[in-house]
Formats: sequence, C-alpha cells, structure tokens
Amino acid sequence: MKGARKPAPRAAAAAPSPARRRRPARALVQTPAAAATTTPTSGVAGEGETLVQRAANNTLAMNPVIGLRLADLGRAAATLVGATVRTPLRTGRHLGAYASTLLQIGRGRKQLAADPKDKRFADPAWRSSGLYRRLLGAHLAAQEQLNRYIDDSGLDTRNKERARLVAQIYMDAVAPSNSLLHPAALKRVIDTGGLSLVAGARNLWRDIRSGNGLPLSVDKSAFEFGRDLCTTPGAVVFKNEVLELLQYQGSSERVWRRPLMLVPSQVNKFYSLDLAPEKSFIRYAGEQGINAFAVSWRNPSLAHRDWNISTYVQALDEAVDAMRQITGSPDITMWGACAGGMTVAAYLGHMAAVGHRKVANTVLPVSVLDSTHAMDTTMGLFVTPQSLQAVRKAVARKGYVDGKQMAQMFAWLRPNELIWNYWVNNYLLGQNPPAFDVLYWNADSTRLPAGFHADMMTVMESNPFNRPGTMQVLGRPIDMRKLEVEAYVVGGTTDHITPWRPVYESARILSRKATFVLASAGHLQALLSPPASTKGFYMTGIADVADPDAWAAAQTRVEGSWWPHWVGWMASRSGESVPRPAKLGSRRHPPLSPAPGTYIHEP
Repeated sequence: MKGARKPAPRAAAAAPSPARRRRPARALVQTPAAAATTTPTSGVAGEGETLVQRAANNTLAMNPVIGLRLADLGRAAATLVGATVRTPLRTGRHLGAYASTLLQIGRGRKQLAADPKDKRFADPAWRSSGLYRRLLGAHLAAQEQLNRYIDDSGLDTRNKERARLVAQIYMDAVAPSNSLLHPAALKRVIDTGGLSLVAGARNLWRDIRSGNGLPLSVDKSAFEFGRDLCTTPGAVVFKNEVLELLQYQGSSERVWRRPLMLVPSQVNKFYSLDLAPEKSFIRYAGEQGINAFAVSWRNPSLAHRDWNISTYVQALDEAVDAMRQITGSPDITMWGACAGGMTVAAYLGHMAAVGHRKVANTVLPVSVLDSTHAMDTTMGLFVTPQSLQAVRKAVARKGYVDGKQMAQMFAWLRPNELIWNYWVNNYLLGQNPPAFDVLYWNADSTRLPAGFHADMMTVMESNPFNRPGTMQVLGRPIDMRKLEVEAYVVGGTTDHITPWRPVYESARILSRKATFVLASAGHLQALLSPPASTKGFYMTGIADVADPDAWAAAQTRVEGSWWPHWVGWMASRSGESVPRPAKLGSRRHPPLSPAPGTYIHEP
C-alpha cells in the first residue's frame, strides 16, 4: 500500500523514557443547545426537542481515553451498601421517612412534581390522572430520599458523588415511564389493537440478536454514502497506511491560497463534518472560498495495535506535505476536534521542536489540552491510579479499544437520553428507531489502537501540553510555548464531554492571543451550527485572561451561528484569492477515488 511503513516510535510521558488555565450570566449557562433540525421525536422526547439534539450532545469522545469499567460502578454500589449496613439506625430513619411520604402521597395529601425539563414525564396524564400522579410521586419520593440518605451517609465527597451516580442510574432504570404503564404506550396499545406490543417484541428480539447490548438508536437502512451523507464533491488525493486525504471541490469562483485541513477525532469517523448538505461544514467552507481538505482515519484492527500518537503525527505530516504540493502554499491552516485536536497539538509541538513552519493557523473546536480539570467530570469520579492501570493492561491485552463496547458503557452514564428514550420508542411504542444522520454517524463507531490509547491516557495523567519536555513525539520533546500559530478555539456551554472551561484553557496553551468562541450548544452541536438553521448564540473574544468565567462575563452575546465569524477570521489569515482549481489533486498526487474514499467503508 502506498505510504506503508513501520509504526513510529512510541510517544513518552517523560523525555528520558522512550516507551512510549465570576460565572457567566445565567442566560449563557442555561440556554439549551441549538437544534440542527426541528423534526419532533416519536412522542417521547417532548415537544420541540429532537433526537438529533440528543445525539449531538451525547456523542462518544473522551471516555475511551479515561475509561470506565463495570467494576468501578460495582464498587461504588458496594460502598453505598456498606454504609447502609454499618448504620442501620440511620438507614431505618430514612426508610421510615420514605414510608411516611408514600402514605401521604397515597392519601392524596402530598403531590410531587417532576422537573419541567424532564421529558420522560411530559405527557399530561402524569399530572391529570390520580393513578399516574401517585406513581410518579412514589418514584420521585424514592429518588429524593435516596439522595438525602447519601448526603447523610458519612461517606467522603468523592464516594458520595460516585454513590449518587450509581443511585441515579438505578432510579432512572426503574422509572415508571419505562414500563407499559407509560400513558403513551397504553394509548398506542389501544389505538393499534395490541399490534404495538407485537412490534415491540419483534424489535426487542431484533436488538437481542444483534448483540449490540442496547436498543437500536437509528434506522441504518435509511442512509447511503453519496446519497444522504457525504454528498460534497471531492476525491482522495493522498493515501497512506493510516489515513486518506480528501480534497473537496468548492462552489465559489475563487479560493484562498492557504488551504484548510480538517482533522477529526480518531474515536468516530470523519463525516460528522459532511452529513446532510444543509448542515455540512465542509460544503459550507467550500461555498465561502476555502480550499478544504479532510482526513479520513483508517479504522485500526489488531494488526495496528502499536500505532501511537507518533504514528498519527507522522501520517499527518505526509498529508500536510501533499497539501502543500497540490496547492502551492508553503503552509496551511489545521483544524482538529476532540482527540483529533490533541493529535493536531502534538503535531504542532513536533513542528516547533524540529523548527518547521508548515502550519500558520490552527482551529480547535471542543478539544481539551489541559487535563487539570478532567477529573471534575463524571468520568473523572472513577479515575484512580489503580483503575487507569487496569484499563491500560486490559487494552494492551486486547490490542485495541472497541468503540461499540465503550459506547455501551458511556450510554449508562446518560441512560435517559441514550437508552430509555429508545427503550420506550422501540419496545413500548413498537416503533422503528428514527432515521437521523447524526444518530447514524454516532452509531458508526471505530476502534482505538492500544498504543494510541496508552498515549492518550498518559496525556490525561501527566498533562504534557502544559508541562514542557514531558512528552516526546517522534523522538523529540515538545514545548507548546514555542508555537508560532494563530488560534481559533470553540467550546460549547452545555458540553459535558469536553467542558468549555478546559477548552478555554486549550486556547491559552496554543496562544495568549487566541480567539475563543463560546457557543450555546453541546459537544457535536457546537460544530453543527449552519447559519440557515441555528437558533443559538455565541460569544467571542481574545483569551487574554486566566479565568474563563471572568472572560465570559466580559463578552457580548451574538445571536446566530459562529460559522460566519469563523469565515471572517479565516479570510484575513488565508493568503491571496486565486481562481478555484479546475481539477482536484495534482500531477504528483492525482485523484485516487471519489469522496468519501475507501477507509470510511472499513468495518
């Protein structure tokens, strides 16, 4: 295969070992993510909400790096049970309080209302029917008393938060909205003469046979590359063992000389940036005169277990050189999202170390380079030296991280959105899963090679982007202080995967003059912000203060999509305007296959 080579040397956490930075206004924090479409769900998610929104805000990103095991959840549950056994009087007191509340609810003397934002109980029957009010009240009372017990348990803060997560997972599972007593499910049984139960049983059997372990979240048969997804014209113009480089045919008469390379996360496939035409970032960039290229990572197998961050950096360098040759530009603008952003940062660090200037600008959406605050997230609750070592050993034995298995575990951290929503739709209502492009992409998971996974865990442990010389890439220690690039960094206000405050710190690592954009959106939705459909807003300014909350408080809210703002930023940093190339590629790098390439099809 063209460009095939042996894996590059392993990146290292320490240079001698060759083995391997006032809260924003309330409206800013609480405004919901902008929808990419207004198609309603199947009567479960609530009026105005979309499954696209849910999927966009609950995609797989950082969890394969940190890792989470069933054993971790089991230990948290055991800690809570142990506290219960050790303090029987306290346990009895809370059980008695719960029984008293149940009695009042049963007699109609007390009513508990669900959070208005909880779409599981949006059906009016939960409020209008005496039976449903009591069912809901009993559930909410149990949840409330369990949280009070955890607060009163005597556990330390970290163990309380772990116990609270496990308790919430359990309470979500036993919610009355997940049973056939769901008012929408009963209504559908009556309306269909019981056929919805037959369809639901059939869907359940289908999902059991699939071996996925979760309810099917998308109708995969509704999509085809080139017809529904990845419709932007383009071609593969360079290929090596690790990646394919695609060049896209823009629709503008002229383009800027300096091209753009889009580097996606290795955790999912690249086409989140080229979904349906109306929300395709790649198509939009081409309409604005940007000569866009995109990297499509190969989905690694066991044979690629030794691929590490140096392997990916070396592959990127080959692709950058191909872009420079094709366009005649001495340097490029480089975009990297999520884990792709970490890889781009490692590449920039290596370029600075060897004294090469191939990248003039960098764009990093939803990418965390500073792991200082990573342990404050839900995933961080279970991170200990022992759990990290166990995950590292398990992945090394297997040779890769299975994206599907990690997606299953991640789903249990947000079960209402990623499990019970589809449980109700598929089994209780007997309906087919939705046909949305974001959901299709989200289900198209990939694998991470053991070498790269180990390096990413080392990044999370040692925070090398903020500690010069503690990480080697292709045998050279990196120091991000040596970077000479202009940076544009995007975070999402409701992003729980790469929270916006650590993303803000990424901007300051790249440049103290970096432009930071805070979009009113979650993880993927922060990227999918087409001007024609967005209902969100953003704030932007130079990341020139250490405190992200102080930065946010000083900014002005701008309605709409941040994409046009980014195009303006790019226009002043992309060189001269030249006629759009008549053909893709060059004599040295001719088109090899039409977009979206061949690696995207590898299972």
